Amino acid sequence: MPKQKQPTQILLGPVPPALIGCGKDEESNIITLAWVGVVNSSPPMITAAVRPNRYSHDIIRKTGEFTVNLARADQAGLADGCGTRSGRDMDKFEHFNLTAVRGTLRQAPMIEECPISMECRVERLVELESHTVFFANVVATYVDPAVTDEKGRIDFERCRLLGFCAGSYLDTAPLNLSIGYTVKEK
Repeated sequence: MPKQKQPTQILLGPVPPALIGCGKDEESNIITLAWVGVVNSSPPMITAAVRPNRYSHDIIRKTGEFTVNLARADQAGLADGCGTRSGRDMDKFEHFNLTAVRGTLRQAPMIEECPISMECRVERLVELESHTVFFANVVATYVDPAVTDEKGRIDFERCRLLGFCAGSYLDTAPLNLSIGYTVKEK
């Protein structure tokens, strides 16, 4: 059967519904974004696209830093809750019983309960029609030892990350294949 044309939409995924930690002075917030991506390997850089009307937008813009925290599949309610409620109306760390932890950044907290966290410093931004895209250097990465193997690598069977595509949350099960597996000698 041939493919059927559908309404124009973005179907890249699954992508992580990343919990973005940001803060200014004593105030911290979390926003869930599915529009986070890798853009450079050396130095390691990512982008995060945020609508200007979102509470976290101005915090990130003013402080120039944020954290990317990846949730496990069993934390879908956390990702959804932090993405559908505004920090203008509540303290999400308190509401969701989360622990804000500091690494090397001055303002943006990491989320202790997420297995993977990355600290990011904004290098530049691009204003688009609907979003501001923050380009940021990843300055530090933290991984919960409970999800690593004996060599310190992430064990994706222990760390079943949450995915997102076309408005739906997904459980990302590992295939136990690594890059180049089709050309490696058997």
